Amino acid sequence: MSCQKAALELNTGSQPGPKSPERTEDVTAFEDYGTGLLENQLSVCDFVKIQKAFESPEPRKIICMSREDFTQKMTEIVGWGTKEEYGELFDKVDVAQDGFINWEKLTSFILLELNKQDERAKATVVPQWKDLEFLPVKHKDNIQKIAVAFTSKEICFYDLLSKEEFACQYKLQGLKGTPICMDYWYDPLDANESILSFGDITGKVQAIAFTAALISLFERPASACEDGEATMTINWAELLSGCHKCCDILEHKLHQGDWVRQVTYNASLDAIISSTTSNTNSVVLAWREKSKKHLHMTSFNIAQGIHAFDYHARLNLIATAGINNKVCLWNPYVVSKPVGVLWGHSASVIAVQFFVERKQLFSFSKDKFLFLRRVRTEQDRILNNEGMTIISNVLRLWDIQHQLSIQRIACSFPESQDFRCLFHFDEAHGRLFISFNNRLALLAMKSDASKRVKSHEKAVTCVLYNSILKQVISSDTGSTVSFWMIDTGQKIKQFTGCHGNAEISTMALDANETRLLTGSTDGTVKIWDFNGYCHHTLNVGQDGAVDISQILILKKTILVTGWERYDYASWKTIGRAITVFRPQNFNQFFIQPEEWKGGIQHHHDILCAAFLPPQTVVTGSYDGEIVLWNSSTESAHHVLHPDYQRLLKSKLDTKPQKLLSAGRSHSTHPVADQSTMGVRNFEIDTEGKNAVMRLCFLKVRKNTAVTGGANLVSCGGSGYVRFWDIYKKQLLAEFLAHSGAGTIIMSTDKMNRYLTTGDLDGWLKIWNIEEYCLNSSKNKITKAPTLIRSFQPHEDRISSLEMCEPGGQLLIISSSADCSICVTGVCNAPVWIFGQAKHWHIENYLFLPKRDTNLVENDIQKEISLFSKEESCLDPTEHSLLNKKNKDDSTYNVRPSEDINLGIKYKERSTCMKETQKPYYGEVIKKSFSAFRSLSIGVLEELPEVNKPAFLLDPEKYFREEPEEERPQIPEAPSLFETLKAVFDEKNLFPKEILDHERKAKQLCQEKSCEVKKNKK
Repeated sequence: MSCQKAALELNTGSQPGPKSPERTEDVTAFEDYGTGLLENQLSVCDFVKIQKAFESPEPRKIICMSREDFTQKMTEIVGWGTKEEYGELFDKVDVAQDGFINWEKLTSFILLELNKQDERAKATVVPQWKDLEFLPVKHKDNIQKIAVAFTSKEICFYDLLSKEEFACQYKLQGLKGTPICMDYWYDPLDANESILSFGDITGKVQAIAFTAALISLFERPASACEDGEATMTINWAELLSGCHKCCDILEHKLHQGDWVRQVTYNASLDAIISSTTSNTNSVVLAWREKSKKHLHMTSFNIAQGIHAFDYHARLNLIATAGINNKVCLWNPYVVSKPVGVLWGHSASVIAVQFFVERKQLFSFSKDKFLFLRRVRTEQDRILNNEGMTIISNVLRLWDIQHQLSIQRIACSFPESQDFRCLFHFDEAHGRLFISFNNRLALLAMKSDASKRVKSHEKAVTCVLYNSILKQVISSDTGSTVSFWMIDTGQKIKQFTGCHGNAEISTMALDANETRLLTGSTDGTVKIWDFNGYCHHTLNVGQDGAVDISQILILKKTILVTGWERYDYASWKTIGRAITVFRPQNFNQFFIQPEEWKGGIQHHHDILCAAFLPPQTVVTGSYDGEIVLWNSSTESAHHVLHPDYQRLLKSKLDTKPQKLLSAGRSHSTHPVADQSTMGVRNFEIDTEGKNAVMRLCFLKVRKNTAVTGGANLVSCGGSGYVRFWDIYKKQLLAEFLAHSGAGTIIMSTDKMNRYLTTGDLDGWLKIWNIEEYCLNSSKNKITKAPTLIRSFQPHEDRISSLEMCEPGGQLLIISSSADCSICVTGVCNAPVWIFGQAKHWHIENYLFLPKRDTNLVENDIQKEISLFSKEESCLDPTEHSLLNKKNKDDSTYNVRPSEDINLGIKYKERSTCMKETQKPYYGEVIKKSFSAFRSLSIGVLEELPEVNKPAFLLDPEKYFREEPEEERPQIPEAPSLFETLKAVFDEKNLFPKEILDHERKAKQLCQEKSCEVKKNKK
């Protein structure tokens, strides 16, 4: 939608066709499997009608139908479809050609056909992948021991639960060869039963079968030191002799001197599988016999050998990654030839792994090498800095049943030609890990969007609630803004192309909620009305693309945050600043930014901001710093951080002047002021562990300046939520809201009773913070508030949260990168999705939690504020700075939309979710174009008889005039002149610093005027 014209779309449902009418009240039973066949178009309601036709009035009597009877009755009962189509369905059901069918035969055919199509759909589904990303190599928790093999022919077992940082508990020595591959298996029912298998460079495969792995891997001799932390040395000969009763040794030498490339124990085969790059004994299966101590070997001879293998227990297949560019499929009991060969790689295959659920196979190869020649400057040519080698690796996904390649993904890595690659697919989470020497790459699978209800075609970026219109406003990465009714979930209008093809990153409403502001990655903020007019365009990026994180609307200014500011003289980034616009100067269509007097205080991107009347603004950045500003003077005065806090004396002073200890020590920049408490060093957080993603003021807590307590909440990096006292500049509480979920966002209701948090995995948590951190304390609180509800309404990152109270019912609105917008209540309410096939009546299913009677006074104040707000809406031009109209509208050619499409079009069907978070679709809503279709109209109830009050029955008793009584005269108050003890002067009214400053200014002015007079003479 351009600045001059907004495309306003009002979508309604399309009319059903004559042959396959669209029935919105029924959920199509097999809509995921195509609509070409009659059995795939029948709805649940249609099957109910067909079932009644086969029901007999007499019990235990089965009704059978011939082909002629079936076609005749079905066309009459179902009401659509031709006799030819029902005849074809009859022939499919009557496989035995008996000439008749019954209800049991029909349902059996439908179920079998459904199962076949389900299996076929799973096998041919091609997964969609996110962009490849490299991960920092760090060990995760829940690991107790690590076995490490060394070239010194020994294996060390490290205990991660030890008091020491990385203590070696056992050291296995005396091995004949250097182990180059290892594998560990344990029984999921009894973790004490486990097997550690390893292969060495001499071709020997060895395994240690533990019987008490959780208690002790090896027996500790009686003469050993009592200190459990001491390293225990074990010789391999001791294990072979059976000195350690808690483990058994298994080994074989069938590979005959070839390096063992991979080894693993498979429980379903009860065999140790190993492989080499030799063409003889390429794969060896060492079966454990009944005694569990001897092995029976079976070998496969594969031309040129293999790099890796994998086993699929359900299909009973072994896949091998051949050096001859082939992927072969083997039956473990047939060694003569493979049961299938997968062709397609142009280089040796280095890894394979089964996708068990879908019966598919991944294969990974190093297909070719490219050399890119690049010469930027003459200096590069002289230094021979002309290019770099790129390894092109190819990932293929195969359909095992049809033995076809269904997907090919090419990945390029700047590495040397000699590299070590490891490959692992985490099927439970859809994540593919690939290691290249010392680098770890992640290829994450996108969630299946075909079965999910979509509110937008693209990822939703922001959601707002308009309390006046009772509408939800949402935006997406495709520059589309949609409007939804909160009561029913109906989409009422949609603006497309608001910023061309640029993503809308954030939105905001003005004070009167009559103007919508949209911020985009194209560097502009646009001001719209709800008819699609664009009144102004704010040039935030100054004709450059910037990342706008938030729009904050104050009484007289509009603040925009979130991007880099450059020094064009040196072409360097000098910091992250705030851009300010003053609506009283909006006399043109394109508005240029004005200077923010506070300058630059953040060292990283500003991610969020919040405002507390009358003049407090806070901004949070990626490095975890929260800067406190005075909106009147536009100056910063304090910086808060979980590890420190510092005082800013002027806008040029960005070095720490005051530092308070908060728990963790750092060492980078020294502190200048040594007279403050707890002098410490600090460093800038470059990993975003403390990134501030959202800031919320607890505006209901008005007396915190006197009584203490938290009045600011922040959240973001590492899943933490923090409560601050901005008056005492103190961190009062900190708790982990989402463990291991990365950055989180949050929102709170107007009464500050509940806090909602959302993470990157689509989980929402609702906390009760009404009584949390009401008082100051010396020690930081780490206990979390009461958790009311935890659920997962989305499948991807939650991008925005909003809490609202339409009609006194507290609702949580969430948007996500999975293209959906959900709404639910606080306590175990159903989850609705905007865009689902059936509308809802939200007032019938939500109940506001009971409130304390002590909050009556707050409710009265809230009603007064709402009443004043409604009054301001009567004449919005007198209150909102954004509603000023231009003197000449024709200058900017802004006109209403000419493209209006009435109706609602549903492109997505609702899907089943978990019962605990199942969307409730409510009753069927008939199509109606009336503006009041959601109103319930009924007969008014008769009012009961009301007795007249006593003051109407006896008015003289209550309203008779009383005789005037003589009242004592009140003495007059003495005059001010009589009571004044001393004369006021400037010295008593103003501080000495102000008077001295004014005196010096006057003196300087007089001196300059004297100099000017002398010069004239």
